[in-house]
Amino acid sequence: MKDILEWERVLLNELPPIFLVEVLVRSTVMFVFLLIALRITGKRGVRQLSIFETVIIIALGSAAGDPMFYEDVGILPALVVFATIIALYRVVTWLTGKSKFFEKLIEGKTVCLIHEGKFSTSEFKKETLAQDEFFSELRSKSIEHLGQIRKAYLEPSGEVSIFFYQDEEVKYGLPLLPELYYKKSKTILNAGYHSCTFCGHTEKLEPGTHNCEVCSRDEWVCSINSLRIG
Repeated sequence: MKDILEWERVLLNELPPIFLVEVLVRSTVMFVFLLIALRITGKRGVRQLSIFETVIIIALGSAAGDPMFYEDVGILPALVVFATIIALYRVVTWLTGKSKFFEKLIEGKTVCLIHEGKFSTSEFKKETLAQDEFFSELRSKSIEHLGQIRKAYLEPSGEVSIFFYQDEEVKYGLPLLPELYYKKSKTILNAGYHSCTFCGHTEKLEPGTHNCEVCSRDEWVCSINSLRIG
């Protein structure tokens, strides 16, 4: 009776053991060429890559992977793929330097997400960034509320660039700390500064129900005006 697991097939796929040496050679060759390709493209840190640059990296990785261990994939065709990808990268880079329209098409544009302590809701809706994800990004920069922020931009690389108010200019703003933000309510119980949970608009409100004068939403949370530490 045949073993349920045919170890020779599972481990070597019926290839001769000497093929492992070939895999070693193939992997070394493709690794070297991948390093050379990335050196030519002059890449920065992965977090700084644009969508276009990420596509280049994925394409190079795919071209490098198969020849490393697939017997029926030759190294020379993979190197042609490498050369083509790098040539296309150079052409696209040249075009983005010559044409603003092409640059915006490929790289995207910088978007203002926060203006004077409030969300730029029209721009925020266009982006795929979820509010919870954005709040997490801000908290990682030791930001407690929107009143500390003068401007915040989403860069084409995905990074968030933030410009802060001076300490003496910090105002009341929408809290980003979960234990404060989730105390939101449609009914104001105590007079004071409150922030709209949707757009961040902040104003002094009396007890009762109110609609935001900016976005017309009716959910509020108590504002805070603590200074930024760190």
